[in-house]
Amino acid sequence: MDILREADIDPSPLAGKRVAIVGFGNQGRAQALNLKDSGIDVVVGLRALSASADLAEGEGLKVALIEEAVASADVVMLLAPDEILGTLYREIEPHIRDGAALGFSHGLAIHFDFIAPRADLDVILVAPKGPGTALRSLYEAGQGMIALWAVAQDSSGTARELALAYGRAIGCARAGLIASSFAEECEADLFNEAAVVWGAVPEILIAGFDTLVAGGISEEVAFLECVGELKLLAELIDERGIAGMREAISTTAELGATLSGRRIVDAGVRERMAAILREIRSGKLADELKREAADGYARLERARSDARELPVEQAFRRLRPSRPPRER
Repeated sequence: MDILREADIDPSPLAGKRVAIVGFGNQGRAQALNLKDSGIDVVVGLRALSASADLAEGEGLKVALIEEAVASADVVMLLAPDEILGTLYREIEPHIRDGAALGFSHGLAIHFDFIAPRADLDVILVAPKGPGTALRSLYEAGQGMIALWAVAQDSSGTARELALAYGRAIGCARAGLIASSFAEECEADLFNEAAVVWGAVPEILIAGFDTLVAGGISEEVAFLECVGELKLLAELIDERGIAGMREAISTTAELGATLSGRRIVDAGVRERMAAILREIRSGKLADELKREAADGYARLERARSDARELPVEQAFRRLRPSRPPRER
């Protein structure tokens, strides 16, 4: 697999072009600011009376109504939530220039046909593999965040070069750009979110906490052991890899992990993970996302409310009452 970096990429496909960032959330803000600092003409497209307008203008960004921003742009990056992109695209399509490029940082809307792009448009993907806050802070530190790139529709014949130039302009080429596809990026990302980092890992932490508390351990100690050390684990894996992490911990911890880890993550867990991947590929999760949005996110609101009442969350608040939440 080739990893392209700044020296491998020609920045000129973006020279003299305007980029419209539609959506000023975590990724939208970071990408807009990185583009501006790379000398790209960027405008943020927002709805009338958007609360984000003052914030964007306060950071030195041009702001316009979505339709005006799109009409003025050569590249339109759709960085709003996945579930609204289909409706959003239908609203803005009449305003998009002939031969412009339509860009995404997640493949879901194209892969699962939320959007059917006009035939004259280039359709590109540049997907930083991390939150926008980190994308921005790394850029400001002279570093970068690795990203995937892909082309779904190459009407101009130069969509590849444009995608790479965009990845370079937001700073990702400092770390590396990896060729992918809308399908691969989407399916892998959804699987990770559902079955690994955001789905399974928190449930393992909760189960471990509950097990210790049921065994007579205080909630505070159970939290420190089962939840508090997760950051250390992540940092060690980031620095050394999984094998290096195991070599860095104590022999007691390493032996316990060796004897017990695969008793937890056994063949049954792997089978259920495979089933989740099949569901994702079938479009089931994408369909559920549409239904959840149509229902006003009622299920997610209930899940958030329930999570705040868990004993493990109560222990967290007692131990760290003054720590502000970190934005994703």
